[in-house]
Amino acid sequence: MSLGEHLIELRKRITIIAVGIVVAAIGGWLLAPPVWAALSQPLLKVAEAQGRQATINYTAVTEAFDTQFAIAIVLGVVISSPLWLYQVWAFIVPALHKREKRYAIGFLSAALPLFLAGCAAGWYVLPHIVELLTGFAASGTTTLLTAKFYLDFSLKLILAIGIGFVLPVILVVLNFARVLSGRGILMGWRWAILAITVFTALATPAADVVSMFLLAIPMVGLYFLAAGISVLNDRRFAKREAAMNAEYGIRVDE
Repeated sequence: MSLGEHLIELRKRITIIAVGIVVAAIGGWLLAPPVWAALSQPLLKVAEAQGRQATINYTAVTEAFDTQFAIAIVLGVVISSPLWLYQVWAFIVPALHKREKRYAIGFLSAALPLFLAGCAAGWYVLPHIVELLTGFAASGTTTLLTAKFYLDFSLKLILAIGIGFVLPVILVVLNFARVLSGRGILMGWRWAILAITVFTALATPAADVVSMFLLAIPMVGLYFLAAGISVLNDRRFAKREAAMNAEYGIRVDE
């Protein structure tokens, strides 16, 4: 394909993605009120348990509309994720070799469910981190939060954990691209466990050790799974390289 044909194909894919997100966002608009109510509930429950007042305020005329619109767009992106992932895949596929296509399919097949599982975990720990952070307020005080700030905080937390669940897949991709070795990933297990432990400790209150382990165990397991896959891939690559060197009579000094 010429450059012009590539640009036309890209415009076609982007148009399909945009239409898909808009259509899904219409459904997201209908789901936005119960989703917003569910996101707001942890703050209200924590304030009630602590004997304080907590309210979410709209400080601008359009803020209520903006909040519902933002939730609808995020839901639209999530709902339409299979569509736009396929469109990205369909645009890239012609430029990939057969083996690279298998790797890309494996990446997409693993990344999407892991991201959704991470978002579900973020939804689970959201009430705990709200309890932890609002607990620093003195008794008798009132917590007043703008809707925009609280929505940004909630979505960023959920998306951050979702992305955290996808990071092991990225490590495997970097290994397949020969950027990281499986041994290097495995040797960094102490730092990885430390980072995961600190993250889950911050995401859950100190008294709720069970929630901390429920979040940390799958993340640690995914890290070691990525390391194991990378080690096996390195061995397979080394065997193939040794066979190729033997075939062409190439001698590699130890």
